[in-house]
Amino acid sequence: MTAVFWFRRDLRLGDNPALLAACVCGPVLPLFVLDPALWGPAGPSRRAYLAASLRALDASLRADGGRLAVVSGDPVRRVVEAARGVGATEVHVAADHGPYGARRDREVEAALAEAGVALVRTGSAYAVSPGRVRKADGSAYQVFTPFSRAWAEHGWRGPVEAPSGVDWRHLAEGTADLPRPRLPGGLELPAAGEDAARRRWSDFLDTGVAGYDELRDRPDLPATSRMSHHLKWGEIHPRTLLADLAPLHSVGARTYRTELAWREFYADVLDRRPDTARDYLRPEYARMPYDEPDERFEAWCDGRTGFPVVDAAMRQLRASGWMHNRMRMVVASFLVKDLHVEWQHGARHFLHWLVDGDLASNNHGWQWTAGCGTDAAPFFRVFNPTAQGRRFDPDGAYVRRWVPELADPERIPDAHDPSAEARHRVGYPLAILDHGVERREALQRWETIRR
Repeated sequence: MTAVFWFRRDLRLGDNPALLAACVCGPVLPLFVLDPALWGPAGPSRRAYLAASLRALDASLRADGGRLAVVSGDPVRRVVEAARGVGATEVHVAADHGPYGARRDREVEAALAEAGVALVRTGSAYAVSPGRVRKADGSAYQVFTPFSRAWAEHGWRGPVEAPSGVDWRHLAEGTADLPRPRLPGGLELPAAGEDAARRRWSDFLDTGVAGYDELRDRPDLPATSRMSHHLKWGEIHPRTLLADLAPLHSVGARTYRTELAWREFYADVLDRRPDTARDYLRPEYARMPYDEPDERFEAWCDGRTGFPVVDAAMRQLRASGWMHNRMRMVVASFLVKDLHVEWQHGARHFLHWLVDGDLASNNHGWQWTAGCGTDAAPFFRVFNPTAQGRRFDPDGAYVRRWVPELADPERIPDAHDPSAEARHRVGYPLAILDHGVERREALQRWETIRR
């Protein structure tokens, strides 16, 4: 029998149980579908990184005697055509639990069934697939901490080896060239692909994980793993990371496992409540008065708010397709509670520019900061951007790196709160608002939904 393996968010050969399941059948066609429904809305960062990751995957396949078949168009039609093109009896995938992906797969499954082909799901992008961690009564966890305990108790399988000796097949016609999107000037992305993911993870295990708990909130230091984009595209599986962390007993390793659990918790919540990809988990917050995005929102997007740590974070996003997690919380609080703009506007901006733009983690992270999500930070917890900068970027190194106007310590002694005179001298804008005033305004608006 011949099988199709349809790559999606699992762009790797190693530790890929769904791929191994396809290889059991016999010859395998490795397939990727450029889906306009996903490619169209993607920003330049995600498009360019995905293209680079596909090229890395294709190189790995060619080294093993195969090559990636890339087709473009409606996945329902193109997957059926690919299966027919190689006489496949099965199409293998890792299950997709996102709102769009799950719906798409049901449609593909129905179309394949009409053609006499089975869609076979094996595993997912998570160590524990969404929907598997449940309370004793079968209901879902609403709060992270009990979920994380049950998640750890549930456990997960160990990694599997990459397939070997595969008879790779290719489509005779209808394939497309791998895309090569252009990046906007000044945007540089990290290296893509399974090998890059393995190297990055190895470096973090050697030099970063032991101090992760203590230093992970410092954006001025290279203290985080920077694995989020590799996990987003499945260039490495979280099960691999967990297996490598298992023998480590440092606080840093335990904290990192907790961060992986957060990723799985948000995926579980979105699987259970797909409406929360766009709507409020706590609907009462939709009734709170908000402002429409205006020129101040544009200043936030461009890193021109006059609050140095906010501007540094937003410029980091535009320059690298990534932002430090502590800074994600700071700029999200600024948008929702200083500018009084609904979280969805910020979430969309992030998804446009982030390489690691994961719908569940991104949008539920935004809801956490906005006070309307799971385990949400209380709405009255309004981050003071200047205080956050001083606390987590004590020497101003992060601000000076990403806001070149403030880079010279002789001209700008205080990177976190430069004087009006200093701002004028270096061309850095005055603050677009008074944080104290807007904090009081945010709390007054919050009171309107508490009555």
